[in-house]
Amino acid sequence: MAQKNNFQFSIRKYRPSDQHAVMSLFHDGILEHVYPAFFKAMSHQDHVGIALSICMAGYVLGGSSYFQALLFGSAWAGLIYYSCHDIYESYMKRRLSTDMVDIQASYLENPDNGFWVAEADVNGQSKVVGMVAVTGKRGEEEGESFDDWNGGVSEFAQDAVDGSYGELSHMVVPFPWRRKNLGSQLTWKALDFCKERSYERLVVDVSSPQTAAISLYQKSGFVQTASHSNTHTNHWFSKLARITVFRMEKFI
Repeated sequence: MAQKNNFQFSIRKYRPSDQHAVMSLFHDGILEHVYPAFFKAMSHQDHVGIALSICMAGYVLGGSSYFQALLFGSAWAGLIYYSCHDIYESYMKRRLSTDMVDIQASYLENPDNGFWVAEADVNGQSKVVGMVAVTGKRGEEEGESFDDWNGGVSEFAQDAVDGSYGELSHMVVPFPWRRKNLGSQLTWKALDFCKERSYERLVVDVSSPQTAAISLYQKSGFVQTASHSNTHTNHWFSKLARITVFRMEKFI
């Protein structure tokens, strides 16, 4: 039964007819992190120093040319942007080729998993304005793989925990619908599902540029339990982007 709230949102299970809207939300929700990641990386003191040095080199090599200095600096900034974009785009493509290929089979046909969308009335028509998913995991799985960001065994893997838990993913709320408590409602929907399945906790992996998401999870009672800087893309791109992935958990 759909959940109602004061903002006239309703949260219900995913339907096949939601596919187009969900794919659009997922695509935009992942790639929106590229610019925050880029600005965060460029503002790091090491990158600032390198950028100034490269600009100076361009200025000298160009015979005191400000244009050459700007050109060299732009090339460095372009490399940083490409690195950030590649990390998020690669993650998106990976998920689109795995669990997102068939949401019905991946989530709804597996009683341990769940996928929900949030609807709002827009000009008299229902519109999908958010989504969230939970994947059930066995305790021993945590020791095998941290998450999809590093594509393999995590150096931060913890001791296996007895019992199952839920892993939250695909939390997306577009900009026009933020600051309306929808993110919190989707998070609590995921927590309620975990309670129904007797999961001992809900975990989520979030990248450092996602400051709003981190704040949301903290307000919902999640705490950081681990972190890593590895991604499933090129090692040097990971170094340049300086993205950290945090694992946050809430015991139920």
